[in-house]
Amino acid sequence: MAFTHETIDATNQVLGRIATKAATILRGKNLPSYAPNIMPSVKVTIINASKLRFTGKKLDQKQHYHFSGYPGGLRATKLRETFEKNPEKLVRLAVLRMLPDNKLRKRFITRLQVTP
Repeated sequence: MAFTHETIDATNQVLGRIATKAATILRGKNLPSYAPNIMPSVKVTIINASKLRFTGKKLDQKQHYHFSGYPGGLRATKLRETFEKNPEKLVRLAVLRMLPDNKLRKRFITRLQVTP
């Protein structure tokens, strides 16, 4: 199977715009042969994830939560900490949450590569 390869440069771009573009391409909605139940042969690479731009006060005010399932197991980290520690994970999470929550979601996200 021959894959078409799309590259998105994240330099000085807003996170949500990049994630939306990547999710649209991964689903194949930009192709004339789009069908929601068919996996397109497309791979997406996002480069320069560490050079993203955030609008407003999101870096200091937005928080990401993780719950372990145990009482008192809710952990919150600021967006700035997550971005400085691992910008690739942040971009991957944004794209993942823009994909539909169905059986194809895991297969879509495996075709996404993010480089710092």
